[in-house]
Amino acid sequence: MKPALLVIDVQKAYFNPDSTKSLESAIEYINAAIELFRAKGLPVISIQHRDDENNHVPGVEGFDLPESLKILPSDLHIHKTYGNSFNKTPLLEELKKLGVDTVLVTGYRAEGCVLSTYRGAMDVDLTPILLRDAIAGPSEKNNRFVESISNIISYWVLVKMLE
Repeated sequence: MKPALLVIDVQKAYFNPDSTKSLESAIEYINAAIELFRAKGLPVISIQHRDDENNHVPGVEGFDLPESLKILPSDLHIHKTYGNSFNKTPLLEELKKLGVDTVLVTGYRAEGCVLSTYRGAMDVDLTPILLRDAIAGPSEKNNRFVESISNIISYWVLVKMLE
C-alpha cells in the first residue's frame, strides 16, 4: 500500500458561523495526519475549490488556506472546479507518478466534495479511506453519515499501520 493524504477545500471562505467549529476540530486531525505523512515520506496534497464566477480564485483571501492548517508550499497543490477532485484536474496523473494506490481523504464539506472525491477515487481504481473526525461541514449529522457509509480509519490505527 502506498497512501497519499488529500486535504480537500479547507479554505478561509468556508469558515462561517455554521462550519467554523467543525473545521477547527477537523484541522486538528488533519494536521496530525500531515505530520505523520511527512515523517513517513508520504505525499500530502492540498486541493482547493476554485469558482471564477464568485471570485473564489487564487489571490482572493477566501481562496487561501487558513494559517492553522500545516500545508506547505512544497506540498502538491491542486485547484478544482467540480466536487470530485479527480474531475478535470491533474490529481490522478500526479498520484500515478507517485505510485499511490490509496488515498486518505480529509477536508470540507463532508457530504459534498469529500464524498464526491471519495467515490471518484473508487472510479479510478484507488482505495479511498476517510480519516475519522477529519471531515467537516455545517451538519454534524451529515459528517457522521458520510463516515458511516465509508471505509474509515482512526488516527491511532493509521499511526500503527504506517509503522
